[in-house]
Formats: sequence, C-alpha cells, structure tokens
Amino acid sequence: MGKGRRKTMHLSKMYSLRRSGFEDDHSQIGGPGFSRVVYCNEMSGSEGITQNYADNYVRLTKYTPFTFLPKSLFEQFRRVANFYFLVTGILAFTALAPYSAVSAVIPLIIVVGATMSTSYNSEISNLFQDHEVNNRKVKVHRGGGVFESSQWKKLRVGDVVKVEKDEFFPADLLLISSSYDDAICYVETMNLDGETNLKLKQSLDVTSLINEDSKFNSFKATVRCEDPNASLYTFVGTMQFQEQRHALSPQQLLLRDSKLRNTDYIYGVVIFTGHDTKVIQNSTDPPSKRSKIEKRTDSIIYFLFFVLFLMAFVGSVYFGITTRDDLDGDRMKRWYLGPDRSEIFFDPKRAPMAAIYHFLTAVMLYSYLIPISLYVSIEVVKVLQTLFINNDVDMYYEEADKPAHARTSNLTEELGQIDTILSDKTGTLTCNSMEFIKCSVAGTAYGRHVTEVERAMAKRTGSPLLMNGDGNDDNSHLSVKGYNFEDERITNRRWVHEPHSDVIQKFFRLLAICHTAIPDVDEDTRNVTYEAESPDEAAFVIAARELGFEFYKRTQTSVSFMDARKRMSVIVRDEEGKLLLLCKGADSVMFERLSKEGRQFEENTREHVNEYAQAGLRTLILAYRELSDEEYKEFNEKFTEAKNSVSAERDDMMSEVTDEIEKDLILLGATAVEDKLQKGVRFSRMKQIVITLESPEIVAAEKAGDKSVIAKISAGKAQLDASRSEAHALIIDGKSLVYALNDDTKNAFLELAVGCASVICCRSSPKQKALVTRLVKEGTGKTTLAIGDGANDVGMLQEADIGIGISGVEGMQAVMSSDIAIAQFRFLERLLLVHGHWSYRRISSMGYAAFSGQPAYNDWYLSLYNVFFTSFPFPLLYQEGVQNTLFGWRRIFSWMLNGLCSGVIIFFLCTRALDPESYDKNGKTAGMEIVGATMYTCVVWVVNCQMALAVSYFTLIQHVFIWGGIVLWYLFLLAYGSLSVSISTSAYKVFVETLAPAPTYWLVTLFVVIAALIPYFCFKAIKMRFFPGYHGMVQWIRHEGHTEDPDYCNMVRQRSIRATTVGFTARSIARDNNLYNLERQ
Repeated sequence: MGKGRRKTMHLSKMYSLRRSGFEDDHSQIGGPGFSRVVYCNEMSGSEGITQNYADNYVRLTKYTPFTFLPKSLFEQFRRVANFYFLVTGILAFTALAPYSAVSAVIPLIIVVGATMSTSYNSEISNLFQDHEVNNRKVKVHRGGGVFESSQWKKLRVGDVVKVEKDEFFPADLLLISSSYDDAICYVETMNLDGETNLKLKQSLDVTSLINEDSKFNSFKATVRCEDPNASLYTFVGTMQFQEQRHALSPQQLLLRDSKLRNTDYIYGVVIFTGHDTKVIQNSTDPPSKRSKIEKRTDSIIYFLFFVLFLMAFVGSVYFGITTRDDLDGDRMKRWYLGPDRSEIFFDPKRAPMAAIYHFLTAVMLYSYLIPISLYVSIEVVKVLQTLFINNDVDMYYEEADKPAHARTSNLTEELGQIDTILSDKTGTLTCNSMEFIKCSVAGTAYGRHVTEVERAMAKRTGSPLLMNGDGNDDNSHLSVKGYNFEDERITNRRWVHEPHSDVIQKFFRLLAICHTAIPDVDEDTRNVTYEAESPDEAAFVIAARELGFEFYKRTQTSVSFMDARKRMSVIVRDEEGKLLLLCKGADSVMFERLSKEGRQFEENTREHVNEYAQAGLRTLILAYRELSDEEYKEFNEKFTEAKNSVSAERDDMMSEVTDEIEKDLILLGATAVEDKLQKGVRFSRMKQIVITLESPEIVAAEKAGDKSVIAKISAGKAQLDASRSEAHALIIDGKSLVYALNDDTKNAFLELAVGCASVICCRSSPKQKALVTRLVKEGTGKTTLAIGDGANDVGMLQEADIGIGISGVEGMQAVMSSDIAIAQFRFLERLLLVHGHWSYRRISSMGYAAFSGQPAYNDWYLSLYNVFFTSFPFPLLYQEGVQNTLFGWRRIFSWMLNGLCSGVIIFFLCTRALDPESYDKNGKTAGMEIVGATMYTCVVWVVNCQMALAVSYFTLIQHVFIWGGIVLWYLFLLAYGSLSVSISTSAYKVFVETLAPAPTYWLVTLFVVIAALIPYFCFKAIKMRFFPGYHGMVQWIRHEGHTEDPDYCNMVRQRSIRATTVGFTARSIARDNNLYNLERQ
C-alpha cells in the first residue's frame, strides 16, 4: 500500500503551452527499428523474459578483474620496444644468446610491471564506482501488490518499479503514475544534459489512477516501441491497456541516471535496461589514449630497428664470407675460434647457416641500441609532472576545497600541444546561474545594473560606463539568488506611480504565472523557494516575487507540445472571471503575433531588446490577450482531440490548435537576464554564421534538413570568404548537427568550422558532442582538448586527445572519465600554458637518455643502463617552441648524432689510452672487463653531465636525479662485484680490486668525459649566442636589460605566434600587445 499523505494537484482547464521536442511516427510501430515489445508486470517464466533483452548490469570501466591482465599486457606489448625485448628475452634462453637470460628478462619485467601498476591504480576507483551503481537498491513489484528492494543489476524489461524522491531512475522507465493526482513528476536531468533545472513528466491519463502498491496486483499492459537508440529527446511507442491502444511520447519516458525531484514517488515500467538505455547508448567505450610523443617514440624505435637489422645483416654477411675462408688447407686464419672442430657457429663448411645464427646473435647483442630506458625515463618524468599539477596551489579552488588532480600520467605533455579546445557551456564556462537584471515595460527601459559584457566592452573602448560598478564578478553581495535588479522607479512598490502602472502590473503578473516552476513552502518559516525547468524561469518567478507578485501555489497541469514555436503560454481565469492567454517567447516569433492594437510599444521595445542582446543578455517578449468562453471551449475540444490522436500527424495537429489561439496579442514588454560567466572566462564580439532548423521559415523543410543544412553551410563559407579579416562565430543547433555530421556533409562543415574563430553547438546530445570531437580530431590531425563537468560530456572527454573534467556541481561522472580534473574553467589557462608547456619540453628532452648506447660490456651493465643509470633525466629548459618543434625528426637526428659522436669519442679514447699500456703498478694490462667498466663509467658521466649543461637552473630534485644516477653506478659496481663469480662473472670485485686503486682509471674517466663534452658544449654555446630560440631570446632580454624596450620585446613575441594559434581574436591580441610581465615568468 502507498504510505504517507499524497500531494494533491487539482486538474483544471488551465493549459501551459510550451515547447517540447520530439518526432514520432506511430505508424512505424512493429517495423524496422520499432520492434521492441514489452510485457508489463509479467512474472518469472513469462514470455517477456524469453526475448533476450540486455540485463541491467552496466560496466563503464576500461578493464574488469578478468580482463585487466590480458588487456594491460596488450597495451604494453603494442609498444614496439617492449615487444622487441619480449622476443629477445625469449631468444635469450637459447644457445644463440650472447648474454644470460635473466639479465635480458629482468629489465623488461621491471618496465612492464611498473607501467601496469600505474594503470591498475588509476582504474581501481572506476571499478568501485561501477560496483556501487550496479548494487544500488530500488523497489520492484514481486506480485500480489508487494514491492521488495532489489539491486539495479537484477532488473529486467517489464518490471514495475517504485522510485522515491531524490532517487535515481535505475533504467529507462515508462511513467505509470505518481504521488500527484495528475500523475506528473519532476525530473532532474543533470547527468544527461548538464542542466540543473527540472523537467516535467506526465503519465497517460488511463494509468494515472494506478497509484498505490496494491493496485499493481492486476496491472497488465503491452508496450510496443522503438528499438534502443541514442536519441535522448525522442521516444515512439504505444501501450495496449484495457483493450485500447494509447500513444506514448517522451513525456512518459524517465531516463536512467535522471533523478526524481519534488515528487514523493513514481511507479514505472522498465522499458530499456543496461546498455540499451539511452544514456549508455550515448556513451563511448573508454579509449586507450596515447600521446603524440609516445607515438613518435615508436617511430624512432622503428628507425632504430632498421639501423639494428641493417648492422646485423651487413655484419652477418661479412661474417659468413670470412667464416667460409677460415680454413685454407691445414691453415686456420682465425685459429682461436676453432673452425676445424666447430659444429655450426664457426663451421666453414656451413658458412650460410653460421651467418644466419650470427645474425640472430647480433640482433640480440645490438638490442641495447633500442632504448628501453626511454620509456622508463618518460614514465618517471610523467609521474613527477602529475605531482606538480596535483600540488599547484594556483589551481586550488579554496571555496570548494578542490585541488587539480591528474588522473593519468600518460598525457601531460599533450597539454603543451593543444590546437583546438571543445568545451561544454553550462557549469563549465558559466556558473549555471541566471539573474534578472533588466526589463522593458510599456516602452520604458528599467534596470541600472552593468553587465559583464558591457563592462568588458567599456574596458576596451575606455568608456566611463566602467565606473558604474566596481568591476568585481563576485556576486556575494546579492541577497537573493537570481535577482540583481536595481531601479528605484520599480522597487519598493514605486511602480504604482509610473505612467503605465497597469501595464507594469500585467507584466509582472505574467512573469509570476506563465512558467512551469514548482513552489516549495517551508512549513516553519513559510518562505517560498522555487524549482524550475530552466534557470531563466527561476529568475523570472523570483523577480516577480521580489517586486510584490509572489507565486505561492500551483493548481494546473502543464501540457507539452512538439513544435518549433519558441514560446510558451498559459490560459488562466482571473478574479474578475476573465479568461486570459499569457504568452512569452522569442522576439522572432512574438512580434509577428501582435494585433494592430497591441503594437503601441513595439518600436521602443525592439530598440531595448537589441541593446540587451548587445550587452550579452537573454531576452524574451511578454504579451497577452483576452479569450471569450466560446473561443476557449472550441480550443479545448480541438486540443483534447489532437492530444489523444495516435496518428503520425498528432504533433502537427497540436501545433495548429495552439497557433490558432496564440494570435492578436497585446505587447507588454521584454525581459533581460544575465547568464553569469565563470571567473576568468572572457567575452569577444564576432560576426555570426547561424545554421539552425529551428527558425519558423524553414520548419517545412525540416524533413529535407540535409539539403537545408548544406545550403546554409555553403552560405556560411561564402560569408567567411567575403570577410576573411574579421572573426566569425559559427552557431549550429542539434537538429542541424544530425545532417552536418553525415558522411557527405561533414567535410564541408569541418572546413567552415575551422575557418571560424569559435563554433557553438546548441542543444547537442552527448553522442553529437563526441562525434564533433572525433571529426575535429581526425579531420585536422591536430591535438584536441575537451572540457566539461557533466555526465553528458563523458563521450566528448573520452574521444578527445585529452579530456579535462570540471569537478563542479553536476556530479563526478565527467571527472571519473577525464584525464585531468580541475575545479574551475579559469585554471585551464595555467594548466595549458604552464604545466602543458613545461611538460612537453621535459618529455621532449628524454632523447638524451636514449641514444648513447655503447658496445661490449658486462650484460648486467647493459641491462641496468636501460633501467636505472639513465632513467632520471630532468627538464631540459632550452628547447624552443610548443608547436611540436622540440620532438621533430630534425631534433631527433641531432640527438642521434650527438650520441654517436659521444660514443665514438669514448670508445676510441678509452681503448687507445688503456691498450696495450700497463694498467697498474704491477704491469698488468687492461682486459675487456677493465676497458668495458671504464668506458661504461665514461658513458654514465657524459650522459648526466650533458643533462647538467642543458639545465638552466638547478633545484634539489635535479641534483638528486643527475648526480644520483652517477652515484648509483658506483654503488652498483660495489654491490654487483661483491656477489659470487658465478653471478657477477667478469665484474667480480673489478671496482674494489682493480679500478678504484688505479690512478689511470680516474684520469682516463676525467679526460675522456671532458673530451666528449666539448663538442656538445661548443654547439650549445654557438646556438645560444648566434641562433637563439624564443626562450633563448627571452634570456638575452633579461641578461642585457631590454625588458623595458617594447619594440624589442614585441619582436621577440612575434616569434612565439604561430598560424595554428587558436582563434582570430587570440592572434590579433598577440600581434597588437607587447610582451609583458617578463620579470614574473
């Protein structure tokens, strides 16, 4: 039985006529795409279960406990270097290996294991979130009118569930009834479309009385509807109930992850479950993201593979030829190889096979040319970069106690290469807060507040308007949220003294009545708060209340219509018994519906609306008319007939009925509300290119929307070509995007979009956001960044090269799906320009750890070179640019050349200095173990000293990593040499007994290191003095004291501007402004 006192909402003949937005064609039911059949309230074993619909278990993580190991191993071994070392590690267990198998496998295990551990830590929180969602509880009908708690994951299609206030809907439900007599409920769709405003839903009249637990004992119905799809705003279906067929619309569909608000409870039938639900259909599988630098690293590895195989091939051919000629009768040229008793490797009679085996051996021997340490180095530095981001106090939002959080270390360097930013609006760019700020009533403008846009324009033009207000964006001084109206002519009931006080009264009375807001009265204080479908409506009803027109109780039913009317109306009867139609809407549709007698204030109102629009305000026109009883009776009959129709023309019929009554209106005035921008979000004025299928003149062409959109794209390109020197903003709505993203249209749309400084996609679904992101990413080939704060942004964040989640008021779905989380949009600037820039420069400098491999050492020397001794290079701050110039092939080949030169110098100087001279006072000559250890010492010193030369300034971390790598080498020599000779082999006590006591070792190390550093130091000095990059020029500015010279600074700034800089406005400002704040950088 239903418990608690039911809310009462009396059904009256007052109608709210407003815009909805769905396209149904009930004649398609049963055809392709409309084949779903749901048997409602069927128990176990019924035919509804046998239809093999998806269960309600949802997994949004990249891994499961069963797939983590195979998937993560695949992630690791798709890196070509890891795969190569896996192959050589396997071959190391054969007789072909020139080193021990353990020394070949251990480094690979360390690298792969460390990276897999990082992936596991980042994924474990997502696994817990999935577990929590799937195990939430909801009441399910189990027969006999009894509802029992059950886990979400156990729901099946056809189940009847009872959802209570402030609970999420566990699946896509068909609304049967609610705690209101009129079977309405209020739904918060924040997790779907990012909007915190409430949506009104209403069940069919025939099921509205099934509103108690016991009444579901005998409830049976059959629903035939569309198949699972990603369209959030459409639903086509019919319900067979009590031998009658009833049309279903989106008005009866409650979507998964929406929340029930301001309603005690609802009953619903499960229509779509699990991955068939619309919100999951809008999601995309979590991608495996790899940065461009990591992909370029793979290209480097491929090149090195080519070099390695070429060396092995040439050497093996030469070896085969030489081996064939080893025996000349009884004479052996290379007697020490024993060719006369060799079986395969050195057998002159089987020279081709010997060459093949030599090739395999050489491939393994030269494997240290492949820098596995490059991956290790990058992983270490990336982890440190995430720590920098996480601990940046300048990105800490004190108000919400939220720091920045890098959820993955894989993509930090991508932040320094961003070409295009794709951003959500509500809650990301804005505070999701509307304020009633101005209005025009009876041709008179009211409201003295200066908007953010007016203030920004005043700053640019030097207007004294800026003096009106302190320019602070902080609205903490506001006593009432949503109300920021200041005008002594209206406030404190002074409006009664205005010339048109009767019009002002009707104006604010309309604001107080014409809406879908729900009043919530506090029983203790009797204060009234409102829950509205949009922030605009909340601002209107709050403004009316503050000015003396309080909306206290709702006694009407809201009825939604499908059309592109851009207006809403209510029909009420006033205290004098008059029937009034109150209407508000966009100026594009309202002015044309005015009567001749109702246009008294039109000219002034139009002028005020244009001024408000230029000030960045959202405007609506308010008007009304009186109705006769006969008019209302005729309208009500037609409206009821159209609403109950099941034909494909149902919505057109309803539109025609409302169009007939919304005419001959009398103008009252216009409202203006301000959508507050977040702190740090700036405004720019641009010419507009609009692509929309919402405007009334093309409603008839909507069925051929692709042609209309193509025509508008062509017109936009023509407008863009005609004024290339000016910035343009492209505005396109969700319906137009459907056609713009078609295969035959999307390239033209992309061409138009990239030619504009900004692109605004209005009312786009989560899937459309993801598709637009994919189009930009794949179509331009540039690095993209997506930023959002709601569940509807998840697909976009996952599709972009890097996704930024705003940890705002719209839940944690975006954050959990993002790569990096920040608390405010304004922190994005620092994240890109500081952390992104330096992360890119650091990672681009890892080449110094990669190309200094040397030949012929103890196998553990080689293995640990690639893991420890050169795994910790820190930022090299001298390279120029963030346009991927730091990791281009020219720079990569220069690193290779540097490594080659250093290697040649070290090899020849060490061998010439140590062979064949006596090494110590006993006259002992240097063997391979001594020469190899000495050369290896020189390698470690040279690599780390080159990094030290490249660093512009030292911190404790740099000292630890650079000099620590050298110290670690000597500690390893001591520890490894102390092991038994069976383990340490040629390194057994080589440092303690041979190297350390010999002055020759230290002298050779000193002079060889200096000799190897001289070419690098000379190159760096010449480049800095005569060919400085951008950062080098900034350093010269500081050094020579030119920081106050605007011409010189501007010349330096010009070198940082690239054609790919995002936005026309950004480039213009960069050209016009001088370099500033150099001393602070």
